[in-house]
Amino acid sequence: MHKILKKIAYATGIFTLGLSMQAFAQENVTGMPDESLFTDADPQLNANKQVALHIMRELLQCNHWADAGNWLSDRYIQHNPNVASGLPGVIAFFTSTRQRTPTCDALTTPIVAVIADGDLVTVVIPRSYPHPTKAGETYSTTWFDMWRIVDGKGDEHWDPATIAAPVAAK
Repeated sequence: MHKILKKIAYATGIFTLGLSMQAFAQENVTGMPDESLFTDADPQLNANKQVALHIMRELLQCNHWADAGNWLSDRYIQHNPNVASGLPGVIAFFTSTRQRTPTCDALTTPIVAVIADGDLVTVVIPRSYPHPTKAGETYSTTWFDMWRIVDGKGDEHWDPATIAAPVAAK
């Protein structure tokens, strides 16, 4: 019986510690625009990382979606629930929500890490969002985009997106 009470007390302590940790601010996620993260000593991984760099820089950062066919396959499978699969669907989504920049010389998006394994490339970036319980404050977290590269183009995409809530009528 004494051992059971000790285990319960231990579990309760761990649970309480976990709850109290929520009261402390976490470290901010930081990154820097570093195109060198998109290189690799392995020629195939380097080629795949370069495709991800072009997607990040030309498409997601600079919105040069007229050139999307250079970096995305026609069948582009999209696992983000807000964006349709297929090259026309992804182009329609991004051109309806973002403006094209005139030049696109260098990556300015902060990057935490770029990881390549086989035909997959994952790019990790910092994100800040409005804090849901502290009005006027933000919190720091990470976002990732992962692409399957097939024949030199992004062919499939994953990210942690959720379905966007409808905007409340005013």
